[in-house]
Amino acid sequence: MRRVVRGFWGARKESAEALTRRWKLTLDQLAEILPAGGSGAVWTWRQIHSSGPATDLLPNEDSLLAALRAAREADGWSDRVGFGLRLVLAGEPGWKIEVSGNGGGVSEFLHQSMVIGVGSPDDAEISDGNLLAAVAEAWEPDFGDVTDDDVLDALEDDAGFVVGEPSIGWVGYLSPARAALLPEGMTAGHKELRVGGVLLDIAPRGNVQDVLRAYLRLRDAGALQPLPCPMDRAVL
Repeated sequence: MRRVVRGFWGARKESAEALTRRWKLTLDQLAEILPAGGSGAVWTWRQIHSSGPATDLLPNEDSLLAALRAAREADGWSDRVGFGLRLVLAGEPGWKIEVSGNGGGVSEFLHQSMVIGVGSPDDAEISDGNLLAAVAEAWEPDFGDVTDDDVLDALEDDAGFVVGEPSIGWVGYLSPARAALLPEGMTAGHKELRVGGVLLDIAPRGNVQDVLRAYLRLRDAGALQPLPCPMDRAVL
């Protein structure tokens, strides 16, 4: 079984040090929420590079900061694009976690993002809400979701969804300004987060039609309107 946990935001300039804290919080939370996803007391991630072999990376501040600084020093780095890391970890049989993040950039047209792919045994008990809350609390995104290919295909085929626009999955996150636009009747199944914004429990996994209906309601209410383009801020 595979699910994807995502958070997106607009232009937000941040230092390598600030991003290190966000990355460490994210990886610490993954180890707590998905203990079977890795092995050992401290997980050792594999960092995927654009060229050359993968290398080991421990989820501590020194290692993460060094990786982000190395990304900044690589050929072609731009402060508009920001700092990107891609990490992979294989744990117990049937488990694989992939984390790809890009933050600290000020591009007017490219979203910053945190995307976590979780491959797990079919019978694994996973709190999708906790996973998305971890992304929201670490990265303070504009919107986010827990989704899969079936949901994304349905949104594209039946609702005119375009990749890059705000969306939801069977769990969704909306920043405070988006949450203020929730339509009547959709405020009961939400949880306010410490960093602001709300977590929405949309539907059970596999119930694509309920996700589709909720997406259309939120879009019609304005809660899923795109950021102004060119983007000049991180959230709506």
